[in-house]
Amino acid sequence: MGLFKNIFSSEKKETLDKGLEKSKTNFFSKLSKVVAGKSKVDDDVLDDLEEILVTSDVGVKTTIKIIERIENRVARDKYLGIDELNQILREEIAGLLSETNVGEATDFEIPKGKKPYVLMVVGVNGVGKTTTIGKLAYQLKNKGLKVVLGAADTFRAAAIDQLQVWADRVDIPIIKQDMGSDPASVAFDTLQSGVNQDADVIIIDTAGRLHNKVNLMNELTKVKRVMQKVIKEAPHDVLLVLDGSTGQNAFEQAKQFTAATEVTSLAVTKLDGTAKGGVVIGISDQFQIPVKYIGVGEGIEDLQVFNKYEFVDSFFK
Repeated sequence: MGLFKNIFSSEKKETLDKGLEKSKTNFFSKLSKVVAGKSKVDDDVLDDLEEILVTSDVGVKTTIKIIERIENRVARDKYLGIDELNQILREEIAGLLSETNVGEATDFEIPKGKKPYVLMVVGVNGVGKTTTIGKLAYQLKNKGLKVVLGAADTFRAAAIDQLQVWADRVDIPIIKQDMGSDPASVAFDTLQSGVNQDADVIIIDTAGRLHNKVNLMNELTKVKRVMQKVIKEAPHDVLLVLDGSTGQNAFEQAKQFTAATEVTSLAVTKLDGTAKGGVVIGISDQFQIPVKYIGVGEGIEDLQVFNKYEFVDSFFK
């Protein structure tokens, strides 16, 4: 398989294949109509391929980059048969993703020398933010790490309750206050508790309101400032959770949040229930922020560490 070496266990690769099935089927049903009766990759095929990539939620800017890469291959190799198009797409998209996800992880891990490692999670309501936190906590605990959760989304009682359910399920401590409490106060208490408990990882949930970007920015800035009173470098990572099934709306959310706060990594959820898996490619490329995790199922183990080669291999298999 060359570049597309098998990094995941076969079981996880099967889950990834299954999770991207709808996206893959949608993409190839369109592609098969375009290449029917054609023998080589020409301008007409490239024009049609451009339309397919855009309608598969890869995004216009990223699509143009991919088409330009393929045009360069066609110019260099003079003749490229239709039967080679699939492999070319895999290689060029993986190459594009490589420019963003440099040194990506192959397993759930945290950087050495930062204890406790503080992760602040942001994202609008309904994208699977709390579920992602719960699944991530489960994976980190399975690595032998001590995890503490902080319920700083205090604007919805349901958010606090949902995080409590995950804390109980994974059997890890959670710091919370009543609905309406100051989110920064919850974050402060969580970090102090995490330090006192000798935690390895602290995960802070935050509110997902986007109707007023200025308020969101002020709130997240305050949370970060208060956390730094306990741990100077906190947060070490700001993870933005996006719902892959919303397609282009996920791009807009990413734009809003990256304007409101410094986002350092991404998680894209609900890829198993949509044909819009191409959004991972576009978001990773356009925002130049590494995709760290992807959600490919409802099971507790169906949050996976994103690996560009495995993703592209499953998408174009």
